[in-house]
Amino acid sequence: MMTNKNDLEQVMLDLGAKARAATHHLAEADTDQKNAVLQEAANQLRASCAALIIANAKDMENAKASGVNEARLDRILLDEARINAIANAVETIIALPDPVGVALAKWQVPSGLNIERRRVPLGVIGIIYESRPNVTADAAALCLKSGNVVILRNSSEIVESARLIHQCFTQALVKIGLPEACVQMVPTSDRKAVGHLLQGLNGQIDVIVPRGGRGLVERVQQDARVPVFSHLEGICHVYVHEQADVKMAHDIVINAKMRRTGICGAAENLLIDKKWGTDNIAALLAALADAGCEVRGDDAACAANTKVIAAIEADWATEYLDAILSVRVIDTIDDAIAHIAHYGSAHTEAIITNDDAAATDFLNRVDSAIVMHNCSTQFADGGEFGMGAEIGIATGRFHARGPVGLEQLTSFKYVVKGNGQTRPK
Repeated sequence: MMTNKNDLEQVMLDLGAKARAATHHLAEADTDQKNAVLQEAANQLRASCAALIIANAKDMENAKASGVNEARLDRILLDEARINAIANAVETIIALPDPVGVALAKWQVPSGLNIERRRVPLGVIGIIYESRPNVTADAAALCLKSGNVVILRNSSEIVESARLIHQCFTQALVKIGLPEACVQMVPTSDRKAVGHLLQGLNGQIDVIVPRGGRGLVERVQQDARVPVFSHLEGICHVYVHEQADVKMAHDIVINAKMRRTGICGAAENLLIDKKWGTDNIAALLAALADAGCEVRGDDAACAANTKVIAAIEADWATEYLDAILSVRVIDTIDDAIAHIAHYGSAHTEAIITNDDAAATDFLNRVDSAIVMHNCSTQFADGGEFGMGAEIGIATGRFHARGPVGLEQLTSFKYVVKGNGQTRPK
């Protein structure tokens, strides 16, 4: 047990040193070895199902005693089906191509040198997450497959569940002959440990990925001294263009908002071109109300349906994560793009239209990580993109933008081969 600041600092520095040392061993592991670790981890997860349910029951009991709400309790809960799903997700990553060592480009220059740009791991990744035990396995599996060592820092709400899932991976690593330090877990719930991670552990952390609520992500973005892959909010927009098919618009808008209201890809703002027609606008707003969605709108939206509540300025920049949608009736596609630029969070935006030129204009000009044409924003997910699992969605300017999967957890290096060339003066 850590008794003072110096003890905690030393523990964290030791984690970083072990992690960096482990990168050299993991870099030498081939695809078969990494896949063997993941398969063994999946086997261990299934074999530990009963123990995981008992451990999770302790987390649930503590969370209930702390007054955690029902939505968060559901994220914490593990049962046999969810544990099997976690193991299945690990096996899905086994089936994905190994990005490490892939030649991205090859060329020869006039000097006769042959140059190759080759994928390599990022190094050591710190994952800070809340409430979801499955992130322990997703993060460990993605990092291992992409050749990265990972340091996990879970919240106190899932400490027992995460500890046991982590143990499944360390046992798998030992059995296959790789260092346990390839997947480490911060051994304390002291919040000061997060601060040490964000400082980079004396240069041992290469990137931080936060998975959690706004408070966590804000702190990471403000305090981190290493690169961060993250998104602060998912203020996603659907724009119904004047040439939108009516049935398609209804189906997409209802799905984008109501399929799962609490995910980051859920629509929060609906923009409707006034030229789409008063009757169409009124019918869509009525359909939202019938689906159980509270609609907050501008004057035109309020005039179209009496159930619409007048929106206030703050509504346009709110991530509700609930059955609430802000609606604005706009004049042109330029107005839609300007609204998104002003209020959006650079996450995911969709246009519904049968006008290919308008769609191309929207897709080119909207500066978000994910832009869509004629589909629901709820497809903003690594699994739906064919990436397998994801660590999260990134909205920054790094190469990792949108779903962060295996390829996004790599960088590259240049491999240059010659036959004795020297550079002339």
